[in-house]
Amino acid sequence: MNMKNVVLSLGAEFPAFNKKSVVSIEKGKEFYDLSYDEIKNAGKWLVMFWWPKDFTFVCPTEIAEFNKHYNDFVDRDTVLVGASTDSEFVHLAWRNNHDDLRGLQFPMLADTSKTLAEELGILEESEKIAYRATFIVDPQGIIRWVSLYDLNVGRNVKEVLRVLDALQTDELCPCNWQKGEATLTA
Repeated sequence: MNMKNVVLSLGAEFPAFNKKSVVSIEKGKEFYDLSYDEIKNAGKWLVMFWWPKDFTFVCPTEIAEFNKHYNDFVDRDTVLVGASTDSEFVHLAWRNNHDDLRGLQFPMLADTSKTLAEELGILEESEKIAYRATFIVDPQGIIRWVSLYDLNVGRNVKEVLRVLDALQTDELCPCNWQKGEATLTA
């Protein structure tokens, strides 16, 4: 692996973007231009998760699991966005072709120029695809959590929610802390 790319990390400002996304499989309502300003101006948290390629094997298991927990993110005042470097047309074809993806409730962002993946530092060097990455961004636009997984390993959506819960307490949370448990006092 070439270490040329530096992953944006904790405390960094999440980059601005305006990208095509797939939001529906209904004819005439498939596409939407999603901008980061829209999310930030709404005062919401952002969870953006990336997968390497559409029409693969590990990716739909993760996307479907994020979708199962969609309302958990909404309940936490969080916008959920999935993304890859595939085009909006490939995203739409995959949604139409895969039973687990037809009813997605969140946008599938198309970073066809690969500029956002590159700015985030998650663009794999040889194939120019995104790593399996997840970013939690606070309402001020600051990255509060980043996780990266090997291309062959799926992530744990419940862990993303656990970390989001902990960050939203704005308190000290011990190891394995779960929502509803006591936080620490200094």
